[in-house]
Amino acid sequence: MNLIVIFISAALINNFVLSQFLGICPFVGVSKKIDSAFSMGMAVTFVMVIAAMVTWLIYHMILVPFRLEILEYVAFILVIASLVQLVEMFIRKVSKPLYDALGIFLPLITTNCAILGLALYSVLNEYNFMQTLVYAIGAGAGFTLALVIMAGIREELELVDVPGSFKGAAITMIIAGSLALAFMGFAGLI
Repeated sequence: MNLIVIFISAALINNFVLSQFLGICPFVGVSKKIDSAFSMGMAVTFVMVIAAMVTWLIYHMILVPFRLEILEYVAFILVIASLVQLVEMFIRKVSKPLYDALGIFLPLITTNCAILGLALYSVLNEYNFMQTLVYAIGAGAGFTLALVIMAGIREELELVDVPGSFKGAAITMIIAGSLALAFMGFAGLI
């Protein structure tokens, strides 16, 4: 039961993008087409899951026993950067069109604060390995959900007449704010 609560909390109630406002750059930048949004969500989810497992192991097997907890930021950033490089090389090799569609946002996963936040929140919440894994999957699912919802709305907006003053970034921010309000409703904040 506890794992289900962690998953739902990470995916909906404490959604990294729409409730905690982590990972906004790819949320706004890659959410123009559903296909690229879903692909980016899957790439981020993959990195989140692998990073959560590796950072948990590093924290609990190396940093804590040697009393080096102060190095958690450095260790976590190195792990995340390495994993993103591996994912980028894999996507470039397997799917060149996907690699081109994600463009600059693929290397930016390295600086995606949602992934670092996931590793730090796992330590802060004192999750065990299985809870950390479920938390990562839930956070990735929530990140993907937010990207796909935003992309779906933006695709539909291309078919309607939006007033000139709202075109571009303005309507994107209005949509993002509305989605954030909706997701905060899951937490009972509204």
